[in-house]
Amino acid sequence: MCGLENATDVAVGPIEKLQVQPNAIVLVAARAQLMADTGEVISPCISVCQMSAATALCEGCFRTGDEIAAWGNAGDDVKRAVWARIEVRMAAVQA
Repeated sequence: MCGLENATDVAVGPIEKLQVQPNAIVLVAARAQLMADTGEVISPCISVCQMSAATALCEGCFRTGDEIAAWGNAGDDVKRAVWARIEVRMAAVQA
């Protein structure tokens, strides 16, 4: 158990306030596509690792601190659930 099995989206502030790093959406989307192509659940990390005070999300991979911390011990189903939340967050930023 990694603690994210029943997690919901827990950004603390409006996602619109997330200051996205240049190309972050493109790079994370490319990792999502690689995952879709290979079937392997890979980390969304793009080595930006800056947490937004406004949203409590990483400005690079769009994960919460708890999601980042639990990733290594999480099973594939939990990781896929995190990816689903990331996709929702990225869509909200682009809206």
